[in-house]
Amino acid sequence: MRTKLVSLFAVLLLIAACETTPDESASTSGAGASTSTSTGSSSGSVSSSAVASEATATEESMTATEESMTTAAMVEAAAPVPGSQEDLVINVGDRVFFDFDKSVITASAEKTLKRQAAWMRKHSTVTVTIEGHADERGTREYNLALGERRAVSVKNFLVALGVESRRIATISYGKERPDALGHTEAAWSQNRRGTTTVN
Repeated sequence: MRTKLVSLFAVLLLIAACETTPDESASTSGAGASTSTSTGSSSGSVSSSAVASEATATEESMTATEESMTTAAMVEAAAPVPGSQEDLVINVGDRVFFDFDKSVITASAEKTLKRQAAWMRKHSTVTVTIEGHADERGTREYNLALGERRAVSVKNFLVALGVESRRIATISYGKERPDALGHTEAAWSQNRRGTTTVN
């Protein structure tokens, strides 16, 4: 829309610049005398050139403004909504990991959970569900119980840091929802986790 307006403006200026004007030095004598007009081709060229330069400058200025507005809009659109799952993932971290067959909170998990607790205190209306997960080894029943112990450990840690218990639900998925596929320790270590999800 702006490009069309700028183009229309440039065309109007160009037409106005090309319009002929009477030469003030022309003479008239007697009835029916002809009026002599001259249009300086060089002054017409200068006007057209000036109009074209002005239109180009205006268009470049508009383009730069549009680009900066687009960049600002993109940055604003990229910023996660405060209190959302995306905000939690990007700014805090949504998961902690456990050692094999354990549900004890590790030192690295403590750091993440302290950030989660601060985030939850800041967003006091947010409720979450802690998902407990296990790797593929062991029976389905055993891993569901292990996942539940892990989810409860995360909840208890958050409650101990001042988050109201009523804002945290727990669920165990056992080995049913692996995050990493594969039958290696690298994959298994990613699947032994507690994940916090915003309700």
